[in-house]
Amino acid sequence: MKQYLDLVKYVFKNGEQREDRTGTGAISVFGYQTKCDLRKGFPLLTTKKVLFSAVVHELLWFLKGSTNINEGLKEFTPIWNAWADENGELGPVYGYQWRKWERFIQDEASGKYCKESVDQIQAAIDTIKNDPSSRRIIVSAWNVGDINRMALPPCHAFFQFYVINGRLDCQLYQRSADIALGVPFNIASYALLLTMVAQECGLTPGIFVHTLGDAHIYLNHVDGLKEQLARSPKTLPQIKLAKKPVIEITFDDIELTGYKHDPFIKFPIAV
Repeated sequence: MKQYLDLVKYVFKNGEQREDRTGTGAISVFGYQTKCDLRKGFPLLTTKKVLFSAVVHELLWFLKGSTNINEGLKEFTPIWNAWADENGELGPVYGYQWRKWERFIQDEASGKYCKESVDQIQAAIDTIKNDPSSRRIIVSAWNVGDINRMALPPCHAFFQFYVINGRLDCQLYQRSADIALGVPFNIASYALLLTMVAQECGLTPGIFVHTLGDAHIYLNHVDGLKEQLARSPKTLPQIKLAKKPVIEITFDDIELTGYKHDPFIKFPIAV
C-alpha cells in the first residue's frame, strides 16, 4: 500500500494546520485521490495491523440497513460507541440510506402522498447486471433531509460503480478523511464491497478510486504515522468469498489469506 504512505507524506509536506470540530487540531489538505487495483491484491495496509474482522462486521452491519450498534456491531468494534445514544441508536446513518432511503410518491387514485423506501444497493446491482454502461450507478449516504437526524453525518458520502471490459470499478467520494484511523478502514471496506458486488454480477473486481475532500492528520496522530512511514509495505493479502448474493453474505463467508503486517499502532479517536 505505497499509495497510502504517499498520501501521508503528501499531507505532511503540503498540509496546513487548522482547527477542527473535535478541538484536537489537524494538518489538512483539500482534494486528493488514490487508486488501488484489486487484481494486484486486496488493499489492506501492511505497515500496521488493520483489524479486518471489524471492517467486515461494520460493512455487513451497513448492508443490513442497521442504525443501532446493538444489532451485531458493538461486540465486534467500538468505533461507533462514542456517537450512539443510551439505547445504541445512531439515527438514519449509512446502512439506512443505502437500503431504506425514504421518498414520497403520489397515489394516482387518491392523489395522496405516501412514503416508501429505496434499496440503493439492490438498485445498483440490478443496474450493473441489466444496464452496465449506465453512468448513474450511484449509492448516496448524503441525504440532506436526514443529516440533522444522524449522530454523525456521512464521511464517505457516496460511491459510483463503473463497468468496463468485464471489470467492475468503484469510486468513493469521502468528504472528511481521518488519515490515520479512518482511511485504512475505508479503503478495506469499499474494496470488500466492490469485490462482493463484482462477484454477484459476474465481473472481475478492478480499480478502487478513493477521492478525498478534507484529508487530515490529527495532531495527536503525527508520531504514530511517522513510525508507520519508517516501515516498508509487504505483499498484499487475498480475499475469498462464498458464492452468494451480496445481501446474503455472512462473516463466515469471507476469508482473508496471506495477510502479513507490521505491529498495530494505537491512535486515539477524535470525537
